[in-house]
Amino acid sequence: MENPGEITKILQAGDRAALERIFPVVYDELREIAGALFRNEFRADHTLQPTALVHEAFLRLAGGKEISWQSRAHFFGIAARSMRQILVSHAVAHNAAKRGGGETVIALDDAVSFFQTRDIEILALHEALERLAALDGRQAGIVELKFFGGLTNEETAEVLGVSVSTVKREWEMARSWLYRELKK
Repeated sequence: MENPGEITKILQAGDRAALERIFPVVYDELREIAGALFRNEFRADHTLQPTALVHEAFLRLAGGKEISWQSRAHFFGIAARSMRQILVSHAVAHNAAKRGGGETVIALDDAVSFFQTRDIEILALHEALERLAALDGRQAGIVELKFFGGLTNEETAEVLGVSVSTVKREWEMARSWLYRELKK
């Protein structure tokens, strides 16, 4: 993989061709993030696969509005949000097709140390994140970047423009709040 600084330089070129040049460079990392989201998938009939998630997220990034990329971490933050939106849309469509049955259940990734053994439903997580965003947008953003984007505390801090200690503190508060919300 290329140097993260080199990735940032390519992204900061500011043209659509930059995304096309960067895709082969970041593909494996995006695929790894998507794979982590599916690793603990319990629904056997899931039709969306990690590779398809990466490709759909990339198409949304490339086909959407022009983005002024700030850094590699910023790119992965936006990619994480796109993956979250795709997973939620897919879960909503699946549930609508089944008339509310067969909910999409995933286990939160151990890599982000969210909950050790608690399996949660992606739509419930999405709804809880929406409620958290209404209370504290930064905390919701931290959860999104760490869980859906697989970003480290340092990368999350860079994307949000805050200190690493702020990310750690607010991550703990967000985890506690989500635990209470999802336990209801």
